[in-house]
Amino acid sequence: MQISSPNRAEAYVTKDGSTIRELHRTALQSLAEATLEPGQATERHYHATSEEIYVVTKGSGSLEIDGETRRVARSDAILIPAGAWHTLENNGTSELVFLCCCSPPYSHADTHME
Repeated sequence: MQISSPNRAEAYVTKDGSTIRELHRTALQSLAEATLEPGQATERHYHATSEEIYVVTKGSGSLEIDGETRRVARSDAILIPAGAWHTLENNGTSELVFLCCCSPPYSHADTHME
């Protein structure tokens, strides 16, 4: 059995600029907790092969996927298909924290910027 916690995972900055703590990684998927500080946004990007699911656990922000922008907040779950351009902005006053599940697992090589 593998049990992980964000408190024990080492943080690193992804290619899009968010700070994440990877909780689990297998050959098929990865799960990470990501944090955006107030005023911070990910750089607009897409993943050629990975689809992502974001689950907001704290705060709120503005998520744009392929030109459509929506407000997201705690408890929202969002599907980001492979190949979809996207960016998430924390336009609130506290941390925006979300879980990010990627399948196949996240990789810098699969992250493409504008």
